[in-house]
Formats: sequence, C-alpha cells, structure tokens
Amino acid sequence: MGLGEAAGGRPGFYLGLGLALASSAFIGGSFVLKKKGLLRLGRRGQARAGQGGHAYLREWLWWAGLLCMGVGEAANFAAYAFAPATLVTPLGALSVLVSAVLSSTFLNEQLNVHGKIGCLLSILGSTVMVIHAPQEEEVSSLESMAEKLKDPGFIVFAVCVLVSSLLLIFVAGPRYGRSNVLVYVLVCSAIGSLSVSCVKGLGIALKELFAGKPVLKEPLGWVLLVCLVICISVQINYLNKALDIFNTSVVTPIYYVLFTTAVMTCSAILFKEWQHMVLDNIIGTISGFLTIVSGIFLLHAFRDVPFTADLLPLFLQQGRADLRTSWRSADRHQSCQHQPLLPSEDKDSQSAEEEEEEGESV
Repeated sequence: MGLGEAAGGRPGFYLGLGLALASSAFIGGSFVLKKKGLLRLGRRGQARAGQGGHAYLREWLWWAGLLCMGVGEAANFAAYAFAPATLVTPLGALSVLVSAVLSSTFLNEQLNVHGKIGCLLSILGSTVMVIHAPQEEEVSSLESMAEKLKDPGFIVFAVCVLVSSLLLIFVAGPRYGRSNVLVYVLVCSAIGSLSVSCVKGLGIALKELFAGKPVLKEPLGWVLLVCLVICISVQINYLNKALDIFNTSVVTPIYYVLFTTAVMTCSAILFKEWQHMVLDNIIGTISGFLTIVSGIFLLHAFRDVPFTADLLPLFLQQGRADLRTSWRSADRHQSCQHQPLLPSEDKDSQSAEEEEEEGESV
C-alpha cells in the first residue's frame, strides 16, 4: 500500500506523521535551549550542573528547553496511536539532525562536511521511509491489542528479550560492560522495543478514552502502564551507564541502529504492520532506514574530525595541485600579455648602453 493510496482514507496516518515530525523538531530544539541556558550560567560564574549545582533551575532558557522536551515527548507518544511504529521510531533520528543544525547556528558549534552530508542523508532516508512505510493499522482497540499479545510469536520474542537482557545484565555486564559498548546498549535496545509496544497500547487506550469508552476499567491498560514504567527505568539506567563509560559519538549511533532495529522487529511480530506491504515498499523502507543509519553515523562518528585538503585521496590531491599549477601559469601568461611593448627606439638605446658598459669594463 503506497502513500498515494492512503491519501483519501487514512487521515490518521498523516496526523501520526505530523506528530512524529513535530516531536523531532521540539526534542531537537530542547537540547539547544537547555545548552544555551547552561552556557549562560557558566558565563555568569555560577556552579554548573556537572559540578553539582542547580542554578539552572532559575534560568528561563533551561525551563523553555524542558517544556519543549515535554511537548516533543507527548507528541511522540501520541504519534504511536495513529501511525505505525515502523515509521515513528526511525523518524526520531530527525531530532539529532535538528539539534546539530541549530547548534551550529545558535551555539557556534562547527558542522563539518561529514555532518552536512549526514544531515542530507537523514532527510533523504526519512523521505524514503515516509513514502514506503506501512499505512495499514492492525491494532485499533485494546481488545485487538490483547489478542495480539497472546500471539505465540510475540510471546517467544518477549521471552527471548527478557532472557537475553538478564544474561547481559548479570553475566556479561560485570565482565565486559566497561570494555564493550554493545553490552549496555543491547540491554537498552531490547527493553526499548517492549517499551514502544507498551506506548503503542497506551496510545490506543487514550484514544478510546477520549472517545468515551470505559478504558479505565480495563486491566490491560494498567498492566501496560506498569510495564512501561519498568522498561523506561531499565532503559535510562543502562543508557546512562553506557554514556558514562563510552564517548557519546560512539554510543548514540550504535544505540539508534540497535534500538530502531529491535522496534521494527517487535512491530513486525506483534502488530504485523509489514503484512500488507508489497516487495518494493519493503525494500524502500529498509533502504530508507539504512540511509538514515549512514547519515547518523557520519554526523556523529566524524563530528570532531576537521576536513582539510590533506585528507583527500592522493589522486584528488594531485589533480588539485595540477589545477593550481595551471591557474598560476595562466595568470603569468595573462600578465605578460598585458605588459606594454617597448618602442623600437628605446630598444636601440638600451642595446647601445649595454655595449658602452661592456667597452668600459674591458
């Protein structure tokens, strides 16, 4: 089912898409606002947050950033109620793009050529995903959500996620947690796929609540809420551990790739959003996701690498040197053309003076 086919009959899809895009804009802008507020505190000489200070609580820019973050998270939460998780989750990468562009504009942070190419790839990949993403919604009520949760395929997936997470936390974590970035990031990604499923179910519950249905009497909604709190707590805990041990430019792209892959896998198993997609839409969705991954990698992995001509391949450097040489020779040739020619009389007098000087020397 293509994007054009959904134009008339799926207004909810476009609402979810708009909420996802708005969420990325608000979340990306929130990082810049909070950073701007913290920098203002540093210029005033007050204790910064990294030093244990809480002066940022009196800075209005920090509160503006927090408000933007809250609005963005709320929009992201609502987007799952209208659009497929396969679309909403990858579009979260646009918040990284918004943050990078605004940081280079308002915080004077340098965005090198790798970052600009990464931003362009992220936009192109997001566009491809929007065009080819599934528009058919498979779960529209809590009753159908309960039936999906009883599916044997999802039960096997959930058990595998829980068992692997426990092994990573209690077996691999103490041994390799401080030397291998994948240990804690895999825990966040695996548990995160379950948290997105809980958000999806709670979004559907809220939609039914606003429609006047007695959702508060349904135990499934409360179970999903408790599971969501537990999953988010585990996610935040181990993501903070990964960020505390390893560089942010390493953790962020790896976490995005693993988290989005886990969410898309869980969505395919639980919500079967890929079931009604034709082959070209499946290939387009995967290609768009891989393009976003490439853009995020370029944006983060080479963020602190200066791009100079010395980093070009040798054949490009040689071509650049030859071009510069040709320019210089052309300039010299042009300057010779513009020199005034000496009159013949001046030439004769100059030669006579040279002969007299030679005779005196003899």
